[in-house]
Amino acid sequence: MAVKLVEGSFDPWRWLLDHQETRLSPGSYGATASFVGTMRDFNDGDRVEELFLEHYPGMTERELEKIVAEARDRWRFLDALVVHRVGEIRPGDPIVLVAVWSAHRGPAFDACRWIMEALKHRAPFWKKERCAGGSRWVARNTDGY
Repeated sequence: MAVKLVEGSFDPWRWLLDHQETRLSPGSYGATASFVGTMRDFNDGDRVEELFLEHYPGMTERELEKIVAEARDRWRFLDALVVHRVGEIRPGDPIVLVAVWSAHRGPAFDACRWIMEALKHRAPFWKKERCAGGSRWVARNTDGY
């Protein structure tokens, strides 16, 4: 299991392949479920030009690790990777990668989605958007369903 916070742009597909090639042996898994979240250029009816994502170093990583551990208690999977961006983010930039490897697709799909939803609701991140009319803190996450 790996949890990483990165400042600056990142290539989620390279992270996924690197993790898979260095941490898993060929043939040890039958399914990989992944989710990549990117920044939208709109929120709450306004055009968003930039997002600044703050976190509490140490605390954020521990909560993400706890989320992955809880998922592992619920589903049988081999490995998981969570990469989350912090700092300045522009529309179209990847923000988060969640990937889960398992023997079968069911646990991979279920654990990947659960990790992402838990991350959105529990991880200590604070978002500040810059719009044409000024900056504002995001009070709540949008419903992902």
